[in-house]
Amino acid sequence: MSEHVVIFTRYPFTVGLKIHIVDGPRKGDWEVVGIDEKKVTLRCPVSGHVAQWDRFCYLVEEKEAPWPAAG
Repeated sequence: MSEHVVIFTRYPFTVGLKIHIVDGPRKGDWEVVGIDEKKVTLRCPVSGHVAQWDRFCYLVEEKEAPWPAAG
């Protein structure tokens, strides 16, 4: 019997990638400044804050948009 299943995979981050996270504790604009097998290091383009998190795995859409976002 088939069921509806949501499948996640680790996102293939690359250094220099500019991302926008819509919600949650990582919400906002970030630039990928480092990656290893277990962690991704992100830098806020506004404050310069650098954060390192376990690599995470989601993608909603890709599109052309202003970055960093205004407001």
